[in-house]
Amino acid sequence: MVSRRLTQATAPEVCTHIYAPRLRDFGPGFPYLTEINAAHLLMLHGTGLIPAGTSATLAQALLRMEEEGAAAVPLDPQREDAYFNYEARLMDVAGADAGGRLHVARSRNDILATQDRLRARDAVLALLDALGEARAVVLHNAAAHVETVMPGYTHLQAAQPITYGYYLAGVAQAMQRDMTRLRHALDTLDACPLGAGALAGTAFPIDRAATAQWLGFSTHAPNSLDAVASRDFAWEILAAVTIATLTWGRVAQDLFVWATPEFGLIDFPDSVAGTSSIMPQKKNPVALEYLKGKGGHMLGLLTASLAALKGTHFTHTGDGNRETMRGFWEAMDEALRCVDLLRLVLAYATPQPATMLQRARRDFSSATDLADLLVRDAGMSFREAHHVVGAVVREALDRQLPACEIDSALVDRAALAHTGRALHLDPQEVAACLDPVHGVAARLAPGGPAPSLVRAQVEAQLAALAEDRAAIARRRDAVAVRRAMLKRAVAALAGA
Repeated sequence: MVSRRLTQATAPEVCTHIYAPRLRDFGPGFPYLTEINAAHLLMLHGTGLIPAGTSATLAQALLRMEEEGAAAVPLDPQREDAYFNYEARLMDVAGADAGGRLHVARSRNDILATQDRLRARDAVLALLDALGEARAVVLHNAAAHVETVMPGYTHLQAAQPITYGYYLAGVAQAMQRDMTRLRHALDTLDACPLGAGALAGTAFPIDRAATAQWLGFSTHAPNSLDAVASRDFAWEILAAVTIATLTWGRVAQDLFVWATPEFGLIDFPDSVAGTSSIMPQKKNPVALEYLKGKGGHMLGLLTASLAALKGTHFTHTGDGNRETMRGFWEAMDEALRCVDLLRLVLAYATPQPATMLQRARRDFSSATDLADLLVRDAGMSFREAHHVVGAVVREALDRQLPACEIDSALVDRAALAHTGRALHLDPQEVAACLDPVHGVAARLAPGGPAPSLVRAQVEAQLAALAEDRAAIARRRDAVAVRRAMLKRAVAALAGA
């Protein structure tokens, strides 16, 4: 039995609806539970809180359980959760007395809190690695297309000429912030809850710094109540992931539209498309649709997690610490899939330069440049120039003329009608300002799409990416070193 306090067997409904579903997560959590047990054992041995012979027996049992794996542990919902099932197997392997001694000076509450942080740390590091790879792909393609002129859009209407490389550099900038938020979340979770007990610590003379060090944390959580009550590191991660997937979905939405025959700005290989069961002509952008939909999925998981937290007490509770975390692990798995697909579609999205340039030349996206010309060469206020060029565009539309066929005579007619004077602009100047290639090259203010600026921006971002990846690698390597030290120490204790 788990406890002599309860005299009746747990109701089947409780086992079926509460405890059994929790045990589905036993496999993913098993390695972390083993690490926690190992670190706690080394601390108990180091402080003399359990006999040396018992320490060796427990070390041998933990090594055996690690070798056999999670599948060797019989799972019984009557034992409530992963920890009690793990402990039951440990007592089978090590003996009831030795197995029962490992739980001195701790609680399921601080074990679960520590397990969540360890698992979340690995999940974030894996996601950061994947994001770094995707960001590198985006920057590589941005550098390749700094001169690939295309229309830029606002409100899905042609706005001003940009380049495809400029667009991708902007996406990479957003991805950099995604990584920054996730790296900050790693700092937030970098405090070990183990030793906090149920909520009030313990009277045993434990060494919390030792367990924190064994588990790769820089310190221990300073307040035991907060250590078991809080999972805000998870909400920070989940919020960062939600923000990221919403951004990735917006990028996918752009590509989704640009890849339609009506736009024809982007093409994708057949390997990232699906087809129709009835319409033989179809090439469906399945990867883009997946990315477009995942932002809503993540938003739902974040909302559900925070809603489960609302109204809970600031201490350990099942709803506050278990129900709220269910969506978190799903979100981390989904985020990895999204990043992999984002990297895929941005690696294989093929811009159509001729179509892009033709569209930019014909669709009035250079109208702002014409207004700027009136400000510079005709001495108009920008608002007056805006009205004149608006009239120019209106006449061109009425006559079904593309932007590239606007001439100085058309501008003169509009200016005469709206200001009472003709401007007599140089025809070559008018043609030049309506040329999207010229317009892009002229936008040299910081942050603009001029190829020279985008090249510099990409170089700066590549340097920042290298720094980010190096910092992530250092963190991952530090965790790996601590894990290896933990394994060696347990193995040495088992042989003592």
